[in-house]
Parts: sequence; structure tokens; C-alpha cells
Amino acid sequence: MYDRILVPTDGSHATERAVENAVDLAKQYGATIHALYVVDSGTYASLEAGTDIVVESLETEGKEAVEHVVQTAERAGVETTTSVESGSAYETILDYAKANDCDLIVMGTHGRSGLDRYLLGSVTEKVVRRSDVPVLTVRADEEE
Repeated sequence: MYDRILVPTDGSHATERAVENAVDLAKQYGATIHALYVVDSGTYASLEAGTDIVVESLETEGKEAVEHVVQTAERAGVETTTSVESGSAYETILDYAKANDCDLIVMGTHGRSGLDRYLLGSVTEKVVRRSDVPVLTVRADEEE
């Protein structure tokens, strides 16, 4: 049923349960995990100085985040591929899923509601609304 499962990660605790669910599904179906971290460089474009340092720091953070997914998958005997890309988070996730023929996207959600969700937006919500493939959303534990 699933051959390629995309797991966008931001390295936060909110994505940890999503990673665990994705790895479990990949193990059951013999699928490969695609771990993706998106450096939302547009957010920092308005900085007059230091943009390169911020982006470089985010890329390092991204490498660590996808490496964590790799380690989790390896413990379960699941194959992985990783990518750290720049761009709009939701658009990059959708483009990556399409370009890599992913069958499923598994994403964490912070569980924001009301004004917080309206003001901050939701990458997960945008992916769910625009994706051509199924999206499994996994809510973070309340204590996280």
C-alpha cells in the first residue's frame, strides 16, 4: 500500500510522535522513509544583515533533525533518505512529495487553535488541504 512515506520534520517534540508513526507504518509495509526539513528562508529575507548566518544555522538544525529520523528508522530496520531544502514550508513539502512519488505524508501538529492558529498559520493544515496524497496528522502529547 505504501512504498515511500514522507515525514517533514522541524526537529521539535511535536514531530516525534509523527516520526514514530511513520516508522511503524514503513516497517509494516516495507516502505522507505523520506525525512525532509525545510528551511523557510523567506521568513528571514527581510533581515538586513546576518541572513546567511541564520540560514546556515537552520540548515545545521535541519541536518540534525533528519538524522534523528534516520536513527529512529534504523532501529526499526527501515530504509531512509533525507533532504534539507529551502523554500516555503508547505509548498516545498508538496513539491517534494510529488517529485519523489510519495504515497503518504505523515506530519505532526502542535494542536494550536483559535487566534494562535490564525496568526501563526499551519503548515500541516495547508499540506492537508492541498496534497494529492493522503496525509496522516499526529498530534503531539499534551505535556510536550
